[in-house]
Amino acid sequence: MFRNVAELISLTEELELPISEVMIRQEMEVYDKTREQIMEQMEKNLLVMEEAIDRGLKGVKSHSGLTGGDAVLIQKYIAEKESLSGTLLLDAVSKAVATNEVNAAMGTICATPTAGSAGCVPGALFAVKNKLNPTREEMVRFLFTSGAFGFVVANNAFISGAQGGCQAEVGSAAAMASAAVVEMAGGTPKQSAEAFAITLKNMLGLVCDPVAGLVEVPCVKRNAAGVSNAIVSADMALAGVTSRIPCDEVIGAMYRIGKTMPSALRETAEGGLAATPTGKALANKIYGIPVEKE
Repeated sequence: MFRNVAELISLTEELELPISEVMIRQEMEVYDKTREQIMEQMEKNLLVMEEAIDRGLKGVKSHSGLTGGDAVLIQKYIAEKESLSGTLLLDAVSKAVATNEVNAAMGTICATPTAGSAGCVPGALFAVKNKLNPTREEMVRFLFTSGAFGFVVANNAFISGAQGGCQAEVGSAAAMASAAVVEMAGGTPKQSAEAFAITLKNMLGLVCDPVAGLVEVPCVKRNAAGVSNAIVSADMALAGVTSRIPCDEVIGAMYRIGKTMPSALRETAEGGLAATPTGKALANKIYGIPVEKE
């Protein structure tokens, strides 16, 4: 039904439907399933996200020891201190971190669009839930709206760090979340597209440089930054701020940047933070390789 964001927005205007409904109808057509079947499958995804957040907020530790426990620290800070960035934003951060800490601890998460970027969408959703009080169906629709934009990115660029760097993973995930927040908050489809564009523009060029080749450092904290970006960009779009570069052109720019990015910065753990002295020492410790003295 649609191949790019321009066509998606055109359909919402032509049919007078929200983005989520256009995506639901496309899924029904593509997979030849009923609305009930499509909604039920997405409800299962929502439940996986919810359970991952709950588990992460109770405290988990990865097998490598690189990550774990930060989501709990952030929630404790929210409860005991007067935060600088506000409760909603920090709540989103903690829930994004919780999800990715569960992933690092070999728990079950819902890839949105990848495991390494799985925290942005649920982090944003379950934070704004406390403010907007959506129905369960509206929460499921949040995921369809996110998915509509993820569908466009996957078919016009890439969503894996190995192909396009972390801009393709956390960048895409954060932008997907931002677009969905706008719809849930009552914004227009055009405003969702603006939020997506603003978010992704802010993450262009982000490299994928996992320490020890594990989806932990800096991945977990990048989800925190991504979800923060998503919520701020959603507010900007709802305020009437627009992106000077159209959404589809931003996606195209991300694709071209990824194609020119050296392999050392595309999930190979050969550059960036992974290649720092501390990054190398951590990798050696994890894999039992003696650290060479200089």
